[in-house]
This record gives sequence, structure tokens and C-alpha cells, in this order.
Amino acid sequence: MKKIICLLSALMMLFSFASAETINEKDEPVLNLFAWEGYIDYSTVIKPFEKETGIKVNYATFSSNEEMYEKLSAVDGGSYDLVLSSDYMLNTVRLAGLMQKFDPEIVTNYGNLNQGFTHQFFDPDNEYVIPYTSGSPLIVYDPSVVHIDIKGYNDLWDPSLKDSLGLIDDARVTLAMVLLSMHQSINTTDEAVLAEVAEKLNALRENVHVLEYESLHNYLVSGDISVAYTFTPFVALALEANPDLKVVWPEEGLGFGIDGLFIPSKAPHAKNANIFLEYLLRPEVAAVCAEWQAYCSPNEAAKDYLSDAYLNNPVFNGIYERMGDLEYVMNLAPEDEQKFQDIWTTFKLSL
Repeated sequence: MKKIICLLSALMMLFSFASAETINEKDEPVLNLFAWEGYIDYSTVIKPFEKETGIKVNYATFSSNEEMYEKLSAVDGGSYDLVLSSDYMLNTVRLAGLMQKFDPEIVTNYGNLNQGFTHQFFDPDNEYVIPYTSGSPLIVYDPSVVHIDIKGYNDLWDPSLKDSLGLIDDARVTLAMVLLSMHQSINTTDEAVLAEVAEKLNALRENVHVLEYESLHNYLVSGDISVAYTFTPFVALALEANPDLKVVWPEEGLGFGIDGLFIPSKAPHAKNANIFLEYLLRPEVAAVCAEWQAYCSPNEAAKDYLSDAYLNNPVFNGIYERMGDLEYVMNLAPEDEQKFQDIWTTFKLSL
């Protein structure tokens, strides 16, 4: 009898731990969402969810993946119910044990995702992360004032582009561009190669007019710059404002990124988070998110709900035929990450 009681107790404890991921620690209709500002639209996505479920969404923001990780670590995977982050940081969070698995009995529509975006390094067994958007930084330029045919990254060093170039203000993303121009892995930690990167980046200094994370399309449309290396949505916005601009899929290869959502390990409203993930994976909702963000949608089922303008836009549909040529920015050891940051800081101070 004692053995049976002990066995039952053990099973109850096991069940308790297994189900802890999908219960709400606090019995309240609340979801604490942590993401970049404007990444999930309130009026078209969050408000309808609140109306359907009665769950109130509190939207807190961060300005970088690194800031998110610092704040999530400070609360040991608590406080927040759902977090949006980029691929390399998703892997860092998972390896740190700050994620919990989503519940497939609630998130029943994971199969809506294109398999090209699943089984990724940050979630090899498709247990923790729901891919939300994806894209590849591209070159876009104004052919009416640029007198060379830009085909790849190496053309950005052309002397005719003096003081006319805008670059993404991000160490890993822009140094990835330099590494690709050298036909090197964007995740190399070889000190000799990184020394060459620093030297080549320094040689680009005369051509750089501005470093900006999100607004390079505005500089391009206004004529302050004639060439931009920028993220997918800002390329799309630039083209929308000026259809005569030219988009370049660089011949040296592409960096690639996926932003995804995860539930922190000690989320106080984990069940609500799973309910929201199921909602975001609905094809009609995923289509709204993709068009709002102007990113590529990992949701295969959303194609039936996307506008013709979106489906025919080469900035979005061009990525699918190039999936074999992509390389992700990976998470690195802190000491290796610092090498990239040091190169970037030195470059910025030299401008």
C-alpha cells in the first residue's frame, strides 16, 4: 500500500510539472507581451484578440534583443508571458533555460508554418518557438543618381558612391555584409578574418553618409542618400514611395533572419500565451501581421489571405526561391560577440 501511495504521489507530482507550462499562475485574463514597439498591431491584431477572448494584452517594449535578454534574465524568466525576439537571441534564451515549451494541445495549428522555417537551430525539435516574421537585408538604390550597376556588396565600395550610402546601425548585421563581401561566414570568430573585416569596413568610411537602424528608407526617398543596405520592410517602404528604385539581391549571398515568439520559463499566464500563439498562427491573422510588418510570412496557410500586391512584391516573394543561399546570424560566446561590437564601435567613432 505504501508503495502504491508513493507511486501515486510521484505520478501526481509528474503531472503537476508536466501541466505547469499551460496553467495560469494567476487566475486573471491578462497577457504580458514583450516585443519591439509596433511589431504586433493593436487595432488589427491585439484588439480583436481581446474582444474574442476577454484577455487583456499589456504590451511592453524593448529596443534591442540584448535589452530584452537582460530584462528577462533579471526576472529569471518571469513577469512576461510572451516574448518576441530574433533567431540568434532565441537560441541564447533557450540554451539559458529561460523558455518553456508551447502546448501543442492548445497551439494546434503549428502545421500552418512553411517547413523551410521550422526545425531551425534555435528550436530544432519545434517545441519552443513560433516563427512570426522573416527577412533578409537587401541593397536598394536610386538608379537616376547612381551611375554604376550595383550587383552586390562589393559595389558599395565604389568611389562614385562617396557620402551617399546608408547602413544598418547594427554590429552583427552590417559586419555580416562585410563578411559576405569577402566570401566568409557571417559567424566567423577567426581573429585574422575579423582583422580584415575591420580594415575593409574602415575603407568604406568615405562612402557612408548615415548609420540608422530603422529609417534608412526615409533618407533614400528624400534624396539624402542614394544607396541603402537595410531590412526587408524598409526596402518595401522605399519602393512604395518610389517605384523607380532598384532592389539588389547581392550576388555574394544573403544574411537571413527569423523573428519568433516564445513563452518564458516562469510566465505567470502561460495558458493565455498559448492561446495567443494559436491565434497568431491562424492564416487570416498571420496574413494581417505579415502585411502590417512588411516582412515575409513563415505561415504557408496565410497565402490564401495575402493581397495580390504583397504576393507579387519581389521583396517578399524573392526570399522563398533563395532559401538555399541563406546564412543565419548565430549566437556567439560573449567574448566572440564582443569582437564584433568592438569593431563596430571603433568604426562608428571614426565617422
